[in-house]
Amino acid sequence: MMLSDDKVSHMSHVLLRGLKERGLINIKEEEGKIRRLIKRSIMEELKIGEDIDETVRRKIQSYAKKIVEGSNEWEVLYRKFFAEEEKRRGRYSE
Repeated sequence: MMLSDDKVSHMSHVLLRGLKERGLINIKEEEGKIRRLIKRSIMEELKIGEDIDETVRRKIQSYAKKIVEGSNEWEVLYRKFFAEEEKRRGRYSE
């Protein structure tokens, strides 16, 4: 599920403010530019998550046996395949 542009903008403001308040970053650029970079990163990660979701759903649907979404079997397969796909794409580390 993609978040609205407003929600992602809000998240970028909250993240930047939190990083500054905790002294975790030293800002040398204009804050608007930093927020845009944070926002772009969030959007890219959300897009990757959606792509993985689509891939996993197609994989489950390709089974000869009909697996009902929401069933225990479907949930187990979804989590397993999602983790495998994240690992394959370099998003997941144990």
